Amino acid sequence: MSVQRPRAAIAIALVAVLLGVAAFAAAVRPWESPQACTATVDHPEWSVARRWDEALLDAIRRALPNPPVHARNLYHLSAAMWDAWAAYDPTADGVFVTEKRTAPDVEAARREAMSYAAYGILTSRFIKATGGEASLSEFADVMDSLCYPLNATIAEGDTPAALGNRIARTILAAGREDGSNEAGNYVPPDYQPVNEPLVVDGSAISMADPNRWQPLQIARMISQNGIPVTNGVQQAVGTQWGYVTGFALGEAGTNGTPIDPGPPPRVGDPATDREIKDQVVEVIRDSSFLDPADPTRIDISPGARGNNSLGTNDGTGRPINPATGAPYPPDVVLRADFGRIMAEFWADGPNSETPPGHWNVLANLVSDELDPNLRIGGTGPQVNRLEWDVKLYLALNGAVHDAAIASWGLKGYYDSSRPISLIRYMGSLGQSSDPAGQSYNPEGLPLVPDLIEVITAESTAPGQRHAQLKGHEGEIAVRAWRGNPPDPKADVSGVGWILATEWVPYQQPTFVTPSFPGYVSGHSTFSRAAAEVLAGFTGNPFFPGGVSGFTIKAGSLKFEKGPTTDIRLEWATYFDAADQAGQSRLWGGIHIQSDDFTGRRIGSQCGIDAWALAQRYYAGAVTP
Repeated sequence: MSVQRPRAAIAIALVAVLLGVAAFAAAVRPWESPQACTATVDHPEWSVARRWDEALLDAIRRALPNPPVHARNLYHLSAAMWDAWAAYDPTADGVFVTEKRTAPDVEAARREAMSYAAYGILTSRFIKATGGEASLSEFADVMDSLCYPLNATIAEGDTPAALGNRIARTILAAGREDGSNEAGNYVPPDYQPVNEPLVVDGSAISMADPNRWQPLQIARMISQNGIPVTNGVQQAVGTQWGYVTGFALGEAGTNGTPIDPGPPPRVGDPATDREIKDQVVEVIRDSSFLDPADPTRIDISPGARGNNSLGTNDGTGRPINPATGAPYPPDVVLRADFGRIMAEFWADGPNSETPPGHWNVLANLVSDELDPNLRIGGTGPQVNRLEWDVKLYLALNGAVHDAAIASWGLKGYYDSSRPISLIRYMGSLGQSSDPAGQSYNPEGLPLVPDLIEVITAESTAPGQRHAQLKGHEGEIAVRAWRGNPPDPKADVSGVGWILATEWVPYQQPTFVTPSFPGYVSGHSTFSRAAAEVLAGFTGNPFFPGGVSGFTIKAGSLKFEKGPTTDIRLEWATYFDAADQAGQSRLWGGIHIQSDDFTGRRIGSQCGIDAWALAQRYYAGAVTP
C-alpha cells in the first residue's frame, strides 16, 4: 500500500505535536506500521547520525544564511542524538536529558530514539525557514527510509520513540530560554547601528563613528546563498548572540562576551591607529594582487604554505608528509588565481552550508577516509560508525556553537567596522603620511607608492597612471580590484587605479559584505574551533594521508572569469585549512588582520574546551 503524504499537513501536525497535541498529528497523517515498510535508502553505509547531519546540512543550504543560528541548530541536533545514544550506555552522561534505558536490541533502540529526537527538533526549527517545505519533506523522507512512523508522537513511556520525543521537547524548551530570541525570529532586540547606511553604488560616505559597524545599502541585494532580499539595507545579524547558552563556554557577563581579548585597533586611537592603518593597507594590497594579467606565480603546496603559529601567518610550510615520508610536491600557480579561488572557496556562498556546516562536510569526509579504523582520540578500541559519528558531532558542533557565541559576542559588544567602510571613509578624508603634502588628514589613508596615492594634475595627464580619474585631483586613488565585470562568466575586471571612495571587496555585487560587525572573524573562529576538535578526536592534526584538498576547475569562479587553469587547494593539517579560511577573508576584502588572528585564538580556546568537555560526557564524568 502506498500513502500520499501532504507535506504541509505534516508540518502543521508537527507544530501541534510539539505543543503536546499528539492526537491531532495522528489524525492528519496516518501511516503504515514499521513492519510493512520496505523502504530503500541512498548511502546505506551512512549511520543514522550521519543521515540526520546530512539532512540538516541540506536544510541550511536552502535557508537564509545565519551562521550563529545554523551553528546552534547543528549543536542542538548533535546533543539530541548524543542524549539518545547515551541513554542506552551505562556510563555516558547526557547533555540535556540524562535518562538511562535498556532494550533487547540496544543499537536498534538508539537509532530509533535518535531519529525521533532529530525529527522533532529539525521540523520545529525549519517549519518557517526559507525552503522549509522542501526541508520538512526531506526530514519526513529520512524517517520513511528508516521505517519510523511519523505519528508516533507520544513522549511518555519507555519506548525509544517516546525517549526521542522527550529529548526533542526538552531541547526545544531550553532553546526558547537560551538568549537567542528564537521567538522573535532571532532578531537582535536592542541593536541600532550608529552609522547611516553606506550606498555601495555611490562614492559619498559619512560616518558618525568610523570604528563602528555601518550597514550597506545595496541596489539589488541577494543573500549569501542566493536568495533575493527585498529590503536593500542590511539588518544586523546576531549581535545578541554573546548571551546565548553555550556548550563548554563560561558565563557571558554583562557585556555578552564569554571570551574577551579586548578591543580591536581603532582609527584615531593613539595606541592602535597605526596598527589599523597598516591592516587596511594590507587589505588593499591583497586586492591589488587579484589580477590574472599579473604573471607573478607562487607555490601554494603544503610544503610552502601553512604550519603557522597560533594567530599568525609565520609558517613556511612542511618539508615532509608524515604519512608518506616524502616531500610535498610543489604546486606553483598564478598568485591572482590563488587569491581569487581562496576568497571564493571559503566564502560559503550560494547553496552553502555556511562555515559551521562547511566543517561538518570536512569532518564527514575525514571520517569516510578513516573508516573502518575508527579509534576515538586515535587510540583505544575500534568503534562502530554510529558511535564515532555521534561522539564526533557532539564535540565538533559543541565547539562551533561556542565559537559562534564567542565571536558574535565580540561583534555585538565592540560593533567594529568592515574594510569597505574603513577604506572609503579614510580615503574620503585624504592621506595621513605627509603633513605638508596635499590632502593631509591624520585619519586618512597612508600613502604607499604604486598602491595608495594622491591624484594630481600630473598623474591625470594623458597616458599617465591616473588619467582615467581626471577631474578628481586632490582625492585618493588606490590600485585594487575594479569590481564585478558585466558578464562574470566571460569577463575579468582585473586591477587598476580607482577612487578609494569606490573601493569594493572581491565579492558578489549583490552581497558585498556580511550583515554584521567585523571583529572577530566568524570564519576564523569557527574554523580553528573545528580544527582543534578534529585534531583531538582523530588523534592526529594531519588529514588522513597527510594531505587533503579541493580542486577548483578552470573557469568555474562566480565573481569573474577564472581561474585560468585548474587549481587545487591543499592542506596538510586541519589547522592549515582553518588558517586559510581566515586568510581568505582578507583576500576577499571582508576582514582586517586583527579580526582574523584574534578569531583564530578564540576559536582555539573554544575547540580545546569543547573537546575536553565532550570527553567527560563520553566517560560519564560531568559534574551536574
